[in-house]
Amino acid sequence: MYMTLKETAELLSSSEQAVKKLIQERRIRALFDGEQYLINKEQFNTHLKQMEKYKAVVEEILNEPIPEDRDIKDED
Repeated sequence: MYMTLKETAELLSSSEQAVKKLIQERRIRALFDGEQYLINKEQFNTHLKQMEKYKAVVEEILNEPIPEDRDIKDED
């Protein structure tokens, strides 16, 4: 099953122009049938799930505390 540009924009809570830009940047895979872009719904949902996992991993890494350096001496 395929989604139109408008349906994809609604799903992402974004504008159609933003989705079209993502397609042109090849960040979203789509077919162009001569009149409109069509996005495979299953591939798109899989892509969204992968991006959410990636986002969680990056956030976990960024929230990891920085270990203290053992070579720094307290100057008191």
